[in-house]
Amino acid sequence: MKVKLLRYTADAELLCGTAALTSSKSGSPSEIFEKMDEETAKRIIKRVTGYGHVSVIEHASFTFSIEGVSRAMTHQLVRHRIASYTQQSQRYVTYDTLEKYVMPPSIANKTDAKKIFGETLEKISETYKALLTLGIPKEDARFILPNAAKTNIIVTMNARELRHFFNLRCCMRSQWEIREVAIEMLKQVKRAAPMLFENAGPSCVELGYCPEGKMKPPECKVEEIKKQFRNL
Repeated sequence: MKVKLLRYTADAELLCGTAALTSSKSGSPSEIFEKMDEETAKRIIKRVTGYGHVSVIEHASFTFSIEGVSRAMTHQLVRHRIASYTQQSQRYVTYDTLEKYVMPPSIANKTDAKKIFGETLEKISETYKALLTLGIPKEDARFILPNAAKTNIIVTMNARELRHFFNLRCCMRSQWEIREVAIEMLKQVKRAAPMLFENAGPSCVELGYCPEGKMKPPECKVEEIKKQFRNL
């Protein structure tokens, strides 16, 4: 698995600070932007988003390459609708080796489970290649492929949607693979635009309590989680 922030809005915090002042100042956005400095922008963003007026950070967007993850993970990822996605197509890419599949740690760490999983993937891979040999198009042969099949995807989200994504997918209740991806994405955007993602992370980091109710995992300790994400 590899996650890389490819590009993001230049001067993201200056831009979002300008957006925050545009609604309450008589000057034009271009004039406000020209006078904006980093410290002022950070102060304004903190104040305005603290009021719950988070639409102003939608003006900053971030584009990631997410590589070598499973189709099971990307099926979850694309449920976040306020985003743009371009994914590697199984119509064109051949899945002809066992290196092109993801094995969950829970299976990899258990000898019998790993053996069953590996043998099944070998059979799938053989069947897939046999179908291609018989002249079956890749777009039809792919019907045999499992959720374990690796894929690459480019994702673009604005800062507001990213914060919502982190609320849900950095949570301990989230599936392990998408949680690892989300945490790595958060690390990288915090370096790129720290004020936009101050206190970002699972919902408990912002709320101060776990909103999952009876679904809260027993190992979930809110204060420890808050400390972990604030020190990313």
